[in-house]
Order: sequence, then structure tokens, then C-alpha cells
Amino acid sequence: MIRLFATSLTALVLAACASTQPPVADISSRWAPQPYVQVDHPDWADDAVLYQLNTRQFTEEGTFAAAELELDRLADLGVDIIWLMPIHPIGEMNRKGSLGSPYSVRDYYGVNPEFGTLEDLKSFVDAAHERGMHVILDWVANHTAWDNPLVEQHPDWYERDWDGDFMPTRWWDWSDIIDLDYSHPELREYMAGAMRYWVEEVGIDGYRADVAGYIPLDFWEEVRAELDSVKPVFMLGEFDQRDIHRRAFDASYAWEWKNIMHAIGKGEAKANALFGYYSGNESVWPHDAYRMTYTANHDQNSWDAAAPDFYGPAYESAIVLSFVGEGIPLIYNGQEAFNEKQLEFFEKDPIQWRDHPIENLFRALIELKTETTALHNGAAGARMVPVVNTAPEDVLSFSRMDENGGVLAVMNLSPRDQVVQFTDGPYAGQYTEYFSGERAVLDAETELDLPAWSYRIYVR
Repeated sequence: MIRLFATSLTALVLAACASTQPPVADISSRWAPQPYVQVDHPDWADDAVLYQLNTRQFTEEGTFAAAELELDRLADLGVDIIWLMPIHPIGEMNRKGSLGSPYSVRDYYGVNPEFGTLEDLKSFVDAAHERGMHVILDWVANHTAWDNPLVEQHPDWYERDWDGDFMPTRWWDWSDIIDLDYSHPELREYMAGAMRYWVEEVGIDGYRADVAGYIPLDFWEEVRAELDSVKPVFMLGEFDQRDIHRRAFDASYAWEWKNIMHAIGKGEAKANALFGYYSGNESVWPHDAYRMTYTANHDQNSWDAAAPDFYGPAYESAIVLSFVGEGIPLIYNGQEAFNEKQLEFFEKDPIQWRDHPIENLFRALIELKTETTALHNGAAGARMVPVVNTAPEDVLSFSRMDENGGVLAVMNLSPRDQVVQFTDGPYAGQYTEYFSGERAVLDAETELDLPAWSYRIYVR
């Protein structure tokens, strides 16, 4: 009888304990990790390389029609996405220079006659599509020109200064524009409609959003959903912040990466300054966020320095790292001609095109990125895994591998020759050095002689 009571009591206790525990299925469902990035990248962006085209300076004519004649060259180079700087009519009131800034928009539905007609733009986009490339427009949603018709039609859509006047963006010398106020739903609807127009009527494949972080993120998230309902688009946001990737942008600016590479080239930092960037890139940013590792763009070229001077002796290494490290690379027009000139921003100042060996470097890197799945963008590619070497302050080394192979990159980011061995990480194996074609077997006994500012990309 006692034994029966004890057995029954035990059964009751076990049943009570079981009833207080949630089902295993509920636990896994509640705590299952979810991907942070909710946008669907278009399939054609997985291995994409961006090319920024400054229409005013790209050709002597400075027109869409003249730029269209260069599309075969860009396709041969391997470019995937062409980013056209703003194509809209430019404001005349408070204009800077004789031609003004393309970022002072007078009409969101118009085409700047300096560049051609709407039909010329359509022809350019169609020609790019025929060659397997895509085209995104630079979109200036934060502000307009002073003489944009919206100023008179909807003056309430604009920010006001402390004294009630229209307001250029504070703290910048942007006197040719005035800021919009995104607290107005009607403005948001108008802007989204204008962006949809260019996708539907011209075939644009997405946008680069100027000063994207100055505009409420919920607007961009709604716009992304709106545009994706038309067709899959690619969105690049001018901002360096994780949250914009969740539901709005495919790519963002890796400003920190650019600044570190600049400091290394100027002798103000060493290779190990990149450790913090790449640690944060892996630990803080989602894998499927495309961070644009760029070595030049219109702002940097016109206001800071042409890329060869901006990076100094680290220039080629910066280009190589932008392609083989994590991130989506950008070529600013003229880089393939080793442009050493700061292009005028408010005047006509065409690129001086010439043959230069650096074009072959870009072509080779694009081919490597395209053919090596481990080097693809975001989650389509592999993570960087550190490979520890005996000169970590000066030499950056890492591996990016997947089931199809990948690369081991070794980069001497210093003005001194280095001799290094590897002490840890996934480095051992048989490789072919990509640029020389030489076969190599790397193990714990291997010593690599690396001239100053040199790089080796071992492919497996």
C-alpha cells in the first residue's frame, strides 16, 4: 500500500513538472534566430560590381548618347551595375558655378537638357540591359533646388529655419538647396510616386539614395516595398549604419573602411587598424548586408583628392582588398584610366581617358570575383577568416573559402619589405597565385618575401 502510494505520488510530481515545461517545439520556435536582412537582393546583385558614371565629365560631350557609346567597353571590363549621378534639371536660383550641382533638383520628373532627352536616357538604359548590365539612378530625396515648383505648390513640405525661412541642410555649405520635411504623408506619397515613375517608364533598376540617413528610415522601407512590387530593384544608401539593411537597402557605404585605408596609405595607421573594422563587420553587421568598399567616388574625388593621391602607395592594395575582402566594390569613372585629376563639380571638366595597366587590374579582379563564389556579395559569399602571420602590424592575411574553393589573401600594407610565416588559421594547401600564375604549397614552414605595398592572392 505504501509502495503504491509512493509510486502514485511520484507520478503526480512528474506530471506537475512536465506541465510547467513548455513544449520543445515552442522553445525552438520562440528562440529560433531570424535573418536580420529582410530585403530580397535581386539575383543579378550576388556578384555585382558597381560603376559610378558622372555624365557631365564621362565624355567630351557630357551626354547620355555619348555615354551609351562606351557601354561596350564597360561590359568588356565586367561592370554589372551602372550608377548614374542625378539626371534631373538643375536649379538656377542660388546655383553654384555656371552649371550647378546635379544634387540641386528642380524637377523630379524631368531630364537635365545638358545630358539629353528622356528618349536618350531610355536608349542608354535599354542598351545597358542588352549588354547584361543594370542601371540605378542617384536620387536626391532630402532636399530640392530653391526654384523647384514644389516650393510654391507645397511650401509646407519644407523645413524651416529658426526665423521661419526655408532651410538648407544645417552645418554644410549647401546653399543651393533647401530641405524637405518628411513629417508630411503627402510629400512621402509624392516622392515614392516619382521614384516609381522612373522604374516603370524608363526601366531603371533601383537607386542610390543621397544622404539616405538624413531621411526617416520608415520612408525608405515603404519605398523599397513599393518598388519591389514593380520589379526586383537594387538600393544603395549613402549611410554607414546597420539598420538601413533590414527592409530598405541592399548596400551602404563603408566609410570606416575607406578612412582606415586612407590612413594606412598616408602612414598614419598600420594594417592592424583594419582588425577593428573587420571584427565589427562580422560581429555587428549582418552577413547579408552589402557594405560598399569604395576607393573613389564623386565626393572624394572632387573635394578630397584623386584616388592615387588619396591613398598614396596603398592605392593598388586598397583596390585589391575592396574586391577580395567582404563588401561590394565600386569603380568611379576614370579610375580605370588612372585618373589623377580632381574633377570640377559645378563646371564641365571631362575625364582625360588613356590606356593604363590599372584597367587590367580591375578587369582581372572583376573576373576573379565573378568566378569565385566565395568572393560574392553578402551571404552569397564566404566570410573572411583571419590567418595569423608573424608581422600582424604590417601584413594583413585572411582566407575566404566555400565548398567551391576560394582565396588566401596576403597584403603587405607597409613601406617596408616583410618576410612572414603563418602561425594559425586555414592557410595550408596547394594554391595558384592569381596574378603571377605561379603554383605554391603553403604550410607552417613557408616563408613569404613581400616587397613593400605588395599583395598576393592565392587561389584554390
